[in-house]
Amino acid sequence: MNSANYPVLVLNQTYEPLNICQARRAVVLIYRGKAEVVENDSGSMHSANLVFPLPSVIRLAHLIKRPHIQKKLSRFEVFNRDHYTCQYCGKETHQLTLDHVIPRHRGGEHTWENVVSACPWCNRHKAGRTPEEAGMKLKHHPVPPHNNHFFDIPYQYLQSRNEWQKYLPQ
Repeated sequence: MNSANYPVLVLNQTYEPLNICQARRAVVLIYRGKAEVVENDSGSMHSANLVFPLPSVIRLAHLIKRPHIQKKLSRFEVFNRDHYTCQYCGKETHQLTLDHVIPRHRGGEHTWENVVSACPWCNRHKAGRTPEEAGMKLKHHPVPPHNNHFFDIPYQYLQSRNEWQKYLPQ
């Protein structure tokens, strides 16, 4: 991956996680005095005549007030809520499908409480049946993601960016 595209955790002035941006954007914010480096990565970015240390975590110089809104139901958010794990067999993979616990053709709704991540094999095996009818058991019952007033870091970054852990709510 090009070093300009590395993910950088953006913290509010109060050290609350706000966003993830690319290293290129983070370096521009630092250069313009709008942010400061909190954690460095082990690399650098080069311009025509300058070398910038590659940031891993930056903190904005001014407080950003953000409204806290309920997350929209999407594939990405469901997979993130379920930690990229099939809710039937427990297999962790990025090749997932969405499954309606109670099938839509049988009155199931497209809501947080009725949609789970499923691997293709489990989804085909369950077909248009309920988990009980298919002899399958859910690992976790689906619930809406909690709104903890913080930006939720996508699960894929939590595994690879250990230096971010101390800035994230537990």
